Amino acid sequence: MKVKGVVILIVVITGFACKSSSSKPSEFVFPEVDTVPLSETQKLSPEAIADISKNISSPVEIANMLVNLDVPFSQNYLATSIDANKLSTNFDKAIKLGILGADLGYLNMYEKTGSSLDVLSSIRKLAEDIKVGQFFDFESIKRLSKNKSNLDSLLFISIDSYTKIDNYLRENDRGQLSALMIIGVWIEGQYLATQVVSKVPNKMLMDRVGEQKIILNDLIFLLAPYCNHDSEYTALCKNLQEIKDKYHDIRITFTQGDPISVEKNGGLTVTQTETSVVEMSKEQLDGIIEITKNIRNRLVINN
Repeated sequence: MKVKGVVILIVVITGFACKSSSSKPSEFVFPEVDTVPLSETQKLSPEAIADISKNISSPVEIANMLVNLDVPFSQNYLATSIDANKLSTNFDKAIKLGILGADLGYLNMYEKTGSSLDVLSSIRKLAEDIKVGQFFDFESIKRLSKNKSNLDSLLFISIDSYTKIDNYLRENDRGQLSALMIIGVWIEGQYLATQVVSKVPNKMLMDRVGEQKIILNDLIFLLAPYCNHDSEYTALCKNLQEIKDKYHDIRITFTQGDPISVEKNGGLTVTQTETSVVEMSKEQLDGIIEITKNIRNRLVINN
C-alpha cells in the first residue's frame, strides 16, 4: 500500500506535530487520541476528512502492487461470506460497502471482470439500502466488466462512484456512514496486503504495511466522534485500537529530499520528495497480520 504524501492534517488541527519540516530525519509517533477533546475531533470536517479519504490508498493501488510483484490472484482473499440481503443495520451496510469496494478493485486489477459482477450486485444492493445508489452507473460498470479492454474506464468509474458517495454522505450530515465506508476499504486493503506478505515476504510490501501506522491514526480520529454512538461503533473503535497497539513500537522515520522540478503544459511544477524508513521486526509484522485477519474476518462473517 502506498502512503500518498503526508496525512498529518488531522494532527496539525489537534495541535500535535508529527513531522518536522527540516531536512533532518523525523519519526512518526502516535498522538494519544484520548488526550484530544471530542470537540476537536469533530472539527475535522470537511477539509480534514476529505484529506483522509483521499489519502486512504485505493484498493486499485494495492492490487496494482500485487500484480507488479507477480503475486498470483487468489479467490480466497475475497469477502465471499458477505450476503447483502442479510444485513440489517446501516453500520453493517456501510462498512461492508467499503469492504466490497476493495474487493472490486482487486478483481478488476487482476482482470477478473466476470467475477466482479457478483460483487457488483452486492454493492448495488448495499448502496441502494443506504440511499446512495444514484452514484453508481451500474449499467456502464456491468458493460465494462464484460470487456477486459475497457479496464481503465472500469476502474475510473468504480473509484469515481465511491468518491461521490463519500462526498454526498459528508455533505448531508451522514458522516458516520462515510467514515465506516472508508474504514471498510482500509481494513480489506490491509487484509489483502497482510495475507500476501505472510506468504510473499517482499520488502516493499512489508514497508507499505508498516506505513499504515500513519493512516491508522487518521482513521481513529475519523471515527472518534461516533465511538459512543452504539455498541457497533464502540466495538469498531476498540478493534482499531487493538490494531494500533500492534503498531505502537514500529518506527517510521522520514527524510525530506531535494525538490523535483517538472515542466508540464508550459508551466513548472515543483514536487517535494520524501523518503521513509520502516523499522519493523518479524514478530511485529506477524502481530499485525494476525490482528488484521481476526478483525476483518469478524466483520465479514458477522452477517
